[in-house]
Amino acid sequence: MNSVSSGVFISEIDRERFGFKTARITGITAGGLSDVLDFCAKEKVELLIARCGMSDLAAAQMMEKKGFLLMDTLVYYTRDLTRPLPQSAHTAARFRPIHADEEEAMVSVAKQSFNGYSGHYHADPRLDNHQCNDVYVDWARKAFASRADDDNFLVAEMEGSIVAFGVFRLNSAEEGELFLGGVHPDFQGHGIYLAFLCRAVEWCLARRAGRIIISTQLNNIAVQKVLTKSGFEVSRGYYTFHKWFV
Repeated sequence: MNSVSSGVFISEIDRERFGFKTARITGITAGGLSDVLDFCAKEKVELLIARCGMSDLAAAQMMEKKGFLLMDTLVYYTRDLTRPLPQSAHTAARFRPIHADEEEAMVSVAKQSFNGYSGHYHADPRLDNHQCNDVYVDWARKAFASRADDDNFLVAEMEGSIVAFGVFRLNSAEEGELFLGGVHPDFQGHGIYLAFLCRAVEWCLARRAGRIIISTQLNNIAVQKVLTKSGFEVSRGYYTFHKWFV
């Protein structure tokens, strides 16, 4: 993996998926932009995916001057786990750990729930929509393959079928995360997402984490309403820019 001190690196996963030599960086600054562009020129990068802090307007405006286009705004919500637990959702769904032979059933839900998802990939008209959908399906497959031996990968069943999934992880001894999940469109509005939130909180508490984080798109209003009602607060955010060199 080629990189410079500014943190930019070649993303082999994105190159394999889309066919363009792609670089990525999170936390780009106005002062470091020149080094990043030099790296891209040296490495013959075709697409740069760059994220800057939501409060770093100097970086955002400098990228705009250099021909970057804003693709999305990613926001992180945090919940202090020393506070009382959120009220459990009333749902007819049954929750349990995923079984070893249920990968394809879970993937089917992922395909439906992430179809046309409003992330930075789908926002770029130069990227194929079907390949953009596959990004999230690939993440789900990788999460399934690397799942722990405990209950960190749950599914929800309704009417005898898997209709949702949620994956938890520890980022550190202090921080847990509900980092991936999807609910089939036909079963949204049944309290399943809130139920996953409650189970994620319980999972993190059982591992003595002090907080839990969740990220979502700024325009995903429905999810943010659930998060705020459940005691989550906005903690940070990032603007995602794309810069094409071809």
